[in-house]
Amino acid sequence: MLEIKPFTPSDLDVVTRLAREQDFAPGVGDIEIYANTDRQGIWLAWLDNEPVGCIAAVTYNPGYAFIGLFAVKSEYQGQGVGRRLWEHALETLSNVDCIGLEAAVQMVSFYEKAGFEKDCVTTRRQKMCLSDQSEHPNTSLLLRSDISVVPLRDVSLEAIQRYDERHEISPRPHFLEQWLRHKAGEVFVAMDGKGECHGYVRIRPCLLPIGEGWRVGPLLAEEEAMASLLLNNAMDRHKGVVLIDTPGFNLAAKTITKAKGFKPMATTVRMYKGVMPQPQGHDGNVYGLACLELG
Repeated sequence: MLEIKPFTPSDLDVVTRLAREQDFAPGVGDIEIYANTDRQGIWLAWLDNEPVGCIAAVTYNPGYAFIGLFAVKSEYQGQGVGRRLWEHALETLSNVDCIGLEAAVQMVSFYEKAGFEKDCVTTRRQKMCLSDQSEHPNTSLLLRSDISVVPLRDVSLEAIQRYDERHEISPRPHFLEQWLRHKAGEVFVAMDGKGECHGYVRIRPCLLPIGEGWRVGPLLAEEEAMASLLLNNAMDRHKGVVLIDTPGFNLAAKTITKAKGFKPMATTVRMYKGVMPQPQGHDGNVYGLACLELG
């Protein structure tokens, strides 16, 4: 008997292991934050008292939700587990105006049949940082002399939230507070003399299928040079594999990451169903996504 049950704290290791095995490269602490963003936003498929798959259907607000963390153990694929999880996610989000997701290329036609439309291609890029020595990033590249890059502790969280709300598809204050304040990783902010945010970046440790690495995201900035400088600060002193997911609508993101030695590794397709919360379209301030699991 296949059952769909809500996530509980005791399922954390199971979901993390599934995400790691599927090469999602989950960040340390990510899944706890997903669960806390929407208290009933993660679900597991159980077969004969064994967890065999999971999916996240996280509602930010009545206008926007995101589906991700969709994984089924390899030995149970093709047995209807994924379809049951998918149907449960759609039912859970049936009253939400717009639903987003990141689709594996081979799954695009499946999602199109469910009413999702292709938006743009997301590219995962990878760089191997060979040194953990500081390169002492500076602000000489910036067009504005009043901007400095500071650690999170030197700027108010409210300033970052105000900036993020102006540039992301949907407000996400609850998610963002946990994301930025989580003890794993570091956050750097482009701040002016009045304490206002003009861009920010987070880097966190992540779990690769074999070994560990780092994931950058989100990366938002008002200008290309600022994004480049924030990325410098994020990578500084972080040795090993570094990953970043860049949205296809921001061509400057490709330019910046290529100049820093990032290589494209894989692609997914951002898709939406329903009316997007921000009709003005994409925002050029977004250079790197927070995560593919929650957008």
